[in-house]
Amino acid sequence: MTETHEEFDFADFQRRIIAEFRANSGRVGGMFEGSTLALLTTTGARSGLPRTSPLGYLEIGGQPVVIASAAGAPTHPAWYHNIRRNPAVTVEVGTETYQALAGIPEGEERDRLFAEVVERAPGYGEYQKKTTRVIPVVTLHRVDAQTRGLGDFLVEVHDWLRAELAGLRAEVDAIIAGRQAPADLVVQLRAHCSEFCGALSKHHGGEDYGAFPMLAQRFPALAPELEKLGAEHRIVAELQESITALVDAHTPGVSDPVLLREELGRLTAQLEAHFEYEESTVVTALNALGPAPS
Repeated sequence: MTETHEEFDFADFQRRIIAEFRANSGRVGGMFEGSTLALLTTTGARSGLPRTSPLGYLEIGGQPVVIASAAGAPTHPAWYHNIRRNPAVTVEVGTETYQALAGIPEGEERDRLFAEVVERAPGYGEYQKKTTRVIPVVTLHRVDAQTRGLGDFLVEVHDWLRAELAGLRAEVDAIIAGRQAPADLVVQLRAHCSEFCGALSKHHGGEDYGAFPMLAQRFPALAPELEKLGAEHRIVAELQESITALVDAHTPGVSDPVLLREELGRLTAQLEAHFEYEESTVVTALNALGPAPS
């Protein structure tokens, strides 16, 4: 007896596909014969439990993609909602398993990718005709790649800023200990402070107007962390202004260098906490966006 649509158990159907995939080195027969499938394991947006979905898998210009088509259904599939909450996924394709971040390109980039997908697999174009929603293309960015990425470059910039700030503190400590001539302080400290503050402002500006909007668009789950980082940038900028004013107004033999050291200590603690939080939240995602500048 043939099953009716109401009697069809989709969950059981998926379980059987997953079992066949894993038992046959990524090959599945029947209606999927000759197709390249992947198993995408996401974290349930509500349950927090691992959820595995068999999906069509393509590579466009070397970029792995899967399509949130749901066969043209009016709503996005559950796995797509999962990656909007948590982009960390596990991908099984053929005999290989790798960790990745799932990105969600929009606008012209999505349209370009979808056009290439349809050229290779016209069925996705038919699915789009069945629904009014724009079917998302999801890019899969390996996190185990050895290429030096934008996130690695971010850590290098942070380390340079850490060293510059340590140099500033050392100069002030030398003044307090009497190891630095007062006349040299004004020239050296102001130049060093100007270089450091200018570099930090440029770094944060690049993040606020470049990297962070790009990350928020590609990885929506990072939006709360990026908003927090942006707010911290404003706090750091206010602290920078305070330190710059102290350095510019410093008069050897009159001004108190201990006060300047205290302000530098506050900035150091604030920046280190900021850098550590940023490195723990966005480095992997930045690496997924592309290689570091040469």
